[in-house]
Amino acid sequence: MTQHNQSEVARLKAQIEAEIQAAQWALYGASLGAAQHQFITCRMERMGMLHEELKELVGEEEGIRLLVQVMDSNSAANKLQRK
Repeated sequence: MTQHNQSEVARLKAQIEAEIQAAQWALYGASLGAAQHQFITCRMERMGMLHEELKELVGEEEGIRLLVQVMDSNSAANKLQRK
């Protein structure tokens, strides 16, 4: 992988993580009713688009592996914060 691709992959992973965090904040924060659902849906759709970009850079299997890695690390961090 080229230096440019490594930077792009890192950028996409950071954006995916930000989308996950935003969706989780909306889910566990103050309830906003239908607006909350729409916000979370938008975050998940954006994460899907970022995942597609990631797959174009590194291939389907690696793209899935990286997405799971970001989601797992975010999930572990959230568990620590809730304790």
